[in-house]
Amino acid sequence: MKITILTLFPDMFAPVRQSIIGRAVGSGKLEIDVVNIRDYAENKHFKCDDYPFGGGAGMVMMPQPIGSCIEAVDPEHRALRLYVSPKGRTLDQQMVQSLAEREEIVILCGHYEGVDQRAIDMYIDAEISIGDYVLTGGELPAMVICDCVARYVDGVIAGGSLVDESFSDGMLEYPQYTRPAVYKGVSVPEVLLSGNHAEIDRWRREQSEKITRERRPDLLKRE
Repeated sequence: MKITILTLFPDMFAPVRQSIIGRAVGSGKLEIDVVNIRDYAENKHFKCDDYPFGGGAGMVMMPQPIGSCIEAVDPEHRALRLYVSPKGRTLDQQMVQSLAEREEIVILCGHYEGVDQRAIDMYIDAEISIGDYVLTGGELPAMVICDCVARYVDGVIAGGSLVDESFSDGMLEYPQYTRPAVYKGVSVPEVLLSGNHAEIDRWRREQSEKITRERRPDLLKRE
């Protein structure tokens, strides 16, 4: 899979070169390109934003640098082009798995007061939000999308880890424990030490249902 990120602030993406995702990039399982939109501005000062028509606070990203950048990185429109925006559909696990089936994704990071609507209408396939709140730009949401999607690229994460986690079966994940068996007087649940895998599976299912009912009852209503 190839993910191309278009941003005015490429230095913000150092985290995608770290940890599991960084190893996936290093091994060639995943390709992440970070492209500076400013490099495609056609004015002498490489300006990419201007005042909004009609007035209002803040600045708006101009369509020309964005359009030229997208045309350069995806000239044949082979990639799914995403714009991270509070107005987009909220990212969930089902969407993540759908995105992971794509061979190429382009993510446009907005900034300031947003992006000229013409750039969105002409070049973007879908808008995605990571939640009902507003950030200073699209860089953090783009990293979230990268991390979520990259986990489903073949060979990045062990298959079992993808099955036994929150949202994989419509519920939140059960509690996890490791050594020592007793920490500050608190013991690991005895069933996890029993070796009885049927009982362990039953306990985990019960715990998932309990936690989901307490914290996200809306997930149970979807079943």
